[in-house]
Amino acid sequence: MDFMEQKFNNFEILAHNASAWDDQARQGSPWSQPVSQDVIAAAKQGVWQIYLTPQPLPSDWLGDVKGKKVLCLASAGGQQAPVLAAAGAEVTVFDLSEEQLNKDAMVARRDDLSIAIMHGDMCDLSSLPTGAFDYILHPISNQYVQDIKPVWHQCRRVLRTGGALMSSFFNPAIFIADRTHSTDDNDLIRLRFPTPYSDLTDLSPCELNEKIRRKEPFIFGHDFQSQIGAQLAAGFMMTHFFEERHPDPRFKIERYLPSFIATRTISI
Repeated sequence: MDFMEQKFNNFEILAHNASAWDDQARQGSPWSQPVSQDVIAAAKQGVWQIYLTPQPLPSDWLGDVKGKKVLCLASAGGQQAPVLAAAGAEVTVFDLSEEQLNKDAMVARRDDLSIAIMHGDMCDLSSLPTGAFDYILHPISNQYVQDIKPVWHQCRRVLRTGGALMSSFFNPAIFIADRTHSTDDNDLIRLRFPTPYSDLTDLSPCELNEKIRRKEPFIFGHDFQSQIGAQLAAGFMMTHFFEERHPDPRFKIERYLPSFIATRTISI
């Protein structure tokens, strides 16, 4: 274990990331902007969409959710859970950030929705019963924990047999390049980091301290073995997969490959 890994234990990482996301929620980040009353009204009439990536989730991934028990895992912010609740699902939203959860609570009060709101670590779902859910929605968020194998095992436990886990994550290739802005004049991509990536081990002390000063969450770029292989090893079978390019590339490498990957797996 090197110096950076010794500097932060798991509790400190979780506390930092929770605080960072609380700040982002207060500032109204894109993932912290609750859906409108019009969106909820349409969902109550059966017209709705949810998102794992910038494009809407394909309709055959989820289907009719009326009466279904859905866990929105690490996806608070007043967006996914209220829409699903308005569409007739029994929804639980589980997240590390209290401020993100407050967004869901606000929409539930505003639009008279029933949403179970739970605060906690995505790696520990011990507060949830075994086999309780038909679906889990897990949009891009497991990059905020060092080891995602517990996430998959916990998801398998709380899903009923045959239940579906829909998750998304960043393409591991995004993390290998220096964070050069995509609008720079030349097309040079400077490779800098191996996969899997970790802010704690791959950034210099100066870069890491600057990230802490800016109150940005720690990021961990997991490889395909962890994102897909570990899902299968936990007791899932893949049924659907898609890739998607970033609609507004932030880094040069995103001009040349899809940034987003989504999987649909079922518990077996």
